[in-house]
This record gives sequence, C-alpha cells and structure tokens, in this order.
Amino acid sequence: MVRDLIDLHIHVGGAVAPHILWSIAHQQGFKLPVKNYFDFVELITSRPGKVGSLDDYLKILHTWTEKIQSSPSAIERSVYEVIGKEYRGSRVTQIELRFNPMKRNLSSELDLDHIIHAALRGMDRAVLEYGVKVGLIFCLAREFDHKLNSIIVEKAIKYRSRGVYGIDLAGTERDAMEHKPALAQYEDLFARARKAGLKCTVHTGETAGTGAEGVMAVVDKLKPHRIGHGIRAAYDESAMKVLRENNITLELCPTSNIHTRAVADLAELKHIMQTFWDRKVKFTINTDGPYLLETDMRREIEIVESNGLLSTEQVDQALAWAREASFIPA
Repeated sequence: MVRDLIDLHIHVGGAVAPHILWSIAHQQGFKLPVKNYFDFVELITSRPGKVGSLDDYLKILHTWTEKIQSSPSAIERSVYEVIGKEYRGSRVTQIELRFNPMKRNLSSELDLDHIIHAALRGMDRAVLEYGVKVGLIFCLAREFDHKLNSIIVEKAIKYRSRGVYGIDLAGTERDAMEHKPALAQYEDLFARARKAGLKCTVHTGETAGTGAEGVMAVVDKLKPHRIGHGIRAAYDESAMKVLRENNITLELCPTSNIHTRAVADLAELKHIMQTFWDRKVKFTINTDGPYLLETDMRREIEIVESNGLLSTEQVDQALAWAREASFIPA
C-alpha cells in the first residue's frame, strides 16, 4: 500500500536539495569556502560522525543554508522546490513548512514583507502544480530579543489569510530559557498569536538542556497546540500526563534525533515511542530537514517500521494524528 504522507515538522533551511542551493549560491554571487560541488554537499550535510550535538546541527543551518536562501528569489525557489520534491519523492500530500523570515533578510538589509511574499509565491506555485495542502509556520528565535520576535508574530498575523497558519519557537536548547524567568517574555507573544487565530508549536524537550521540566513549563506558560520533539517527556510521568490532559501532539523526528545525539540509538528511540504510545501521548513522524539529514518521509517511515520502533498499525495512527493536529484548515 502506498500511503499519502504528511510532514508537520520540516525546516526550509534543511530541506532544499544541494544542487538547488549550489545553483542559488552561484546565481547570487554568494562567496563559498569550497569550489567543488561535492565538497559543498559535504559542507551542508549532517551525519552522526560529523555532528555531535544539536548546536553542531544548527551551525550548518545558520552558517550556510539559511544564508544562501536570503533573498526574495532564493526563498521563493526554495519553498517551491521543497514542496515539489517532497510530493514527487515521498508522496507527501500535506506539508507545513517552517522558517524564520527575519533570518532571510540579511539583518534588515532586505524588506521583510518582500521575503514573505516571495515564500508565499513559491508555495502558491507548488500548490497549483501538485495539488498538495501546504501551510507556513514562522519561527521565532530564542536568540532574538522580544522586539524582533514580536515583529515576526505581527507578520504571521498579517499573512494568516494567505497561508501562514502558525508560529514556532526554535533555536539552541543550551542554557535553556524554560528554566528561567526569561520564558515569561514569550507569554504575550504566544497569547497574541492564539487570539489572532494562529496555532502554536514550540521546540522543547529535544535535549537534556530543556528536559521534561522544560516541556511542562512551556505547556503551562505558552500553551502550544503541539510541541516540536519533546522526547525527554518520555522519562517523566508528570510531563506525559500534562501532554495527554492538554491534548498536545508531539512532532517526532527520528533521524534528526539520531544525528544530533538527542537519543543514543534506535533502541532508545523505540523506548521513547512505545512509552508515549502506552501512555496515550499523541505523536507524529516528521523529517525536520530532509536534505540536511539525507532522509525523506518514506525513509523515516521505513526506519520506524523496519527496526520495529512502531508497528504498521501504530504508524498509520501517527499519520492520522498528524492530520488531526495539522494547523492547515480542513
């Protein structure tokens, strides 16, 4: 049986094919540290032996892929190419793409609305060609101050009727704000987004830096509809109870967690997934960054099923939960 798949957690910065990024970089006259295409592929690809932590993984995004995508034409092509590739390669018929538009405007050298309009054009072109359901999620950044993140929320609200359906909070979990008063600075931002009809998700509980306590703090203060990763909650009964009682769906990303060493191995990942299943915590399966991680949705499903992380019936349920939890209107 060929399944129609859905990906709720995919970053534009990690999802564009190397040959497309290579083309964009040369088109824009972007100065690269390598001259050979295959050296470039190595530069922008994550592997377990090369990446030792979430911070190492994020460094590739912030140093190279996101910067190459930093122009209206670049982000339009990037969004267009990601949607088409995911549909053609994995039959992903519903996809939520997330990115931080402020990390594509070269530190305010470019107009933010031009970046957003370009992303929407790329999305519209792909939807017209492939007939898939697509929505955008704008990522707030942990390293940004309140003012900058507030602008991103305002833009998400402004473009809600054009296909921007939610906000996210992303970035390093080192020196995590979940355990500090700093978490309060995001409360009004998330409340404003929810009041305007946007859905909310938050990267947390991916590493021991935030842990299960971070998951519970985020649920309490920011009241998200979903949580990105959240795997540390599997080691805390109270955290799983909070997720279950608040009907919060987790966005699990198997290959990503292996690469960033958020989990030790597939055996730990199986323990986490089965624990969530047994405790009736809803979760989904996603790619995070297909090309950065050399994966796609078909491969993620294959990894989960062939290694016995989940049964076929459990995978089907996770896909059903993904459609239920999608921010894209039915």
